[in-house]
Amino acid sequence: MNLLTNFNIIPLGEGFGFNDNILETNIINLAAVVGIVVFFVGKNFSILLENRQQTILNNLREADQRASEALEKYNQAKKQLELAEKKANEIRQEGTLKASQEKDNCYNQYKIDLARLEEYKQETLQFYQQKAFQQIYVSIVSRALGEVKQKFNKPLSDQFHATVNNFVIARLTEYNP
Repeated sequence: MNLLTNFNIIPLGEGFGFNDNILETNIINLAAVVGIVVFFVGKNFSILLENRQQTILNNLREADQRASEALEKYNQAKKQLELAEKKANEIRQEGTLKASQEKDNCYNQYKIDLARLEEYKQETLQFYQQKAFQQIYVSIVSRALGEVKQKFNKPLSDQFHATVNNFVIARLTEYNP
């Protein structure tokens, strides 16, 4: 048998040849490509996917850790803010209290100073009144002495003696021990 007779045994359209059905050809080609990809690339792709999965999981863990750290820092900052507000309120209340006390102290000191000034004024007035009375007294006494000296330098009249005697008698009659 020769080679040509062997080809005659194979019916046309069966075996290897050109397939003009596009759908069947695409399915066969796709199956072949998927098979080759799975066989050659499958392990590498699965390793790549596992690495990617680990990277994503690590990133998520780090993000969770950062989120918990941020939440902890937020809570600490919130506590510090509350403490600062509490301290500010205490300082404000203390300042108000001290200002009120200082105002009262200043007012009391003002009253004390005013009373002291009034006392000093009264003492000064008394001093100058006494000084004025003393000057007037000295002036009156010196004037009276001057007039007495003048009268003693003049001879005394009978009428003057009578007047002095009547005055002394009147005083003695008024005196009741």
